[in-house]
Amino acid sequence: MDYSFNLYNGMAADGVCLSLKKTLGRMETPPVVLCIGSDLSVGDSLGPVTGTKLKEKLSGCNCYIYGTLSKPITAHEVKYMNDFLNNTHPHSQIIAIDAAVGASGDIGLIKVAKRGLSPGSGANKKLQKVGDVSIMGIVAERSVFNYSLFSATRLNVVYKMSEIISEGVSSYILSEIASAARSAL
Repeated sequence: MDYSFNLYNGMAADGVCLSLKKTLGRMETPPVVLCIGSDLSVGDSLGPVTGTKLKEKLSGCNCYIYGTLSKPITAHEVKYMNDFLNNTHPHSQIIAIDAAVGASGDIGLIKVAKRGLSPGSGANKKLQKVGDVSIMGIVAERSVFNYSLFSATRLNVVYKMSEIISEGVSSYILSEIASAARSAL
């Protein structure tokens, strides 16, 4: 089942958190968050901005975040990520976050799905799927000129989406860490 939340919905971050609880359930191992994108284009920066916010919100927690503004995971690196994640975090669930294109009426939607995502598909790149759960923010309209539309994306839309996604993901992870601590008592 897929879940969608509009960035102007005041409860969107709670929705992201609850949808992660439904799709991932209980965490058995520390979570891994893979934030895909580049800081070279506003529309493609959703992943790195979200990753940077998550690093700040989850500082000191037992979780792994890959892809930030200072160390982005771009299409070039993503082709190596499945092997890296399988070797480094063999039992962890992977939450993959990326910007996406869609119908003009879908701009501003944040979609959570229990399946991996295909990074770069909006730019007609053929890369392997990554992640067990995907969170995609639709930042531009699908077109044959997707890259130019990604460059024309409003920073405000990307920033608000990254706030919502990082709040929802961090709330989920913090609640799972607290739950695991209570269970250990």
